[in-house]
Formats: sequence, structure tokens, C-alpha cells
Amino acid sequence: MTKQERAMNTRHALIRSAAQAFDQHGYTRAKLAGISAGAGVSTGALHFHFDTKAAMAAAVETEAARILHAVARRVHRRSPCALQALVDTSHAFAQQLCWDVVVRAGFHLNSRTSHAAGTDLLQEWLECVRRYLTRAAKEGTILAGASAEDMTATIIGATIGFEGLARRDREWLSRATLSSLWRALLPRLATPETLARLEPAGTESALSAGGAVVPAPGGRDDSARESPGH
Repeated sequence: MTKQERAMNTRHALIRSAAQAFDQHGYTRAKLAGISAGAGVSTGALHFHFDTKAAMAAAVETEAARILHAVARRVHRRSPCALQALVDTSHAFAQQLCWDVVVRAGFHLNSRTSHAAGTDLLQEWLECVRRYLTRAAKEGTILAGASAEDMTATIIGATIGFEGLARRDREWLSRATLSSLWRALLPRLATPETLARLEPAGTESALSAGGAVVPAPGGRDDSARESPGH
């Protein structure tokens, strides 16, 4: 292993250890000594890569954004239409929030800071939903009387609400919970012909492309399991 590879491995270990500390204790209570110990390196090695705790938090946010962007691209390529892509992306993001501590901690940090990493993940999710609904309207798969702006607000409010509730109970981000949301929303959004083809629980090919294998509705989410796509 080259010196550069060792340095990169150390940096990744520090980011993951920092994410675990932020997820467990919160940003303020997380300690640099604990983060370095969790990564199996000295505090000197930590400071070689990160000057401050704020810099570590920004790195966690950046890595979370990188993972979510990669997941979104893979899901988009596999989903058959815009509305299904929206459903699939919501499931794929939920699975990453449940199973990947870097995504979970990064999203939480990002939603409560000034976005030192240069990315506003909440805003990006809103824009993603809006783009998919705009594309669906062009495809002719949305009901004539449906308001894209109203539906965007509803989807954002529900999914971000689930993310907040899931900090106490991960079941709020389970496949079963999201499937119930989409079963309630899709009949008010999709044309009858489109609705008959949509899968509120997500399409297996798209979700497996997103990174991890999603449990079937009613199955148990293993929050300690790492996403194979990470």
C-alpha cells in the first residue's frame, strides 16, 4: 500500500468515526479524542487531515452529499418514468439514511448548519422532487387538476418529517412507511393509466442499483448494516 493510499484510508476512517460521534453525541458533545480513537489513529494524525471539528463536520456533509448524488444517478437510470423515479429515489435515500451513518450524520448536520460544505441537501431534495414532477407533467402522467407545487410541498413536508421522526424510531424511514405514503399520494397525482404501472414500494431493479438491498415492506431495517454501494 502506498503512502497516498494509507493517507486516504486514514481520512475515510476519520470521516466515518466523526459521523458516528456526531450521530451518537451531536456536534457539540462529540470529542476529537474520541473520533481519533474510533478511527484507530492518533490525535496528531487527525489534525494532519482536519484542522478543526468544523472541518470534520464539513467533510462528513460532503461525503454524505457524494453518496446521495451517486445513489440518485443510479436510481434515475433504472426507473421507467419520472413518477416511479421519484418514488424509487425516496426509498433509496431512506435506506441510506437508515443504514449509512455518514449519510445520516451528514444530512442532520447539513440541515442545521450554514452548509460549510457548500451543499444544501434539503434544498437539493426539494429541487429533485420539483424536477421529477415537472418531467412527469411533460410525460403526460400527472392528472390535469393536480398542482405540482402543492404536491411538492406535501412530499417535502412528509419525507423531511419522516427523517426527523426516524431519529427516535427508524421505522419512520422503513420501506413499509414510505410505501404507505405513496399509496396515499399517487392516486391524487398520477393518471389512472400511469397509476396502474407504478410501484409505491419501489421497483426492485432501481432500488438495488441505488446501493443496498431494501427489505420488503414489513421487514426489519438493520441500522447497523452498511450499504454495499458505499
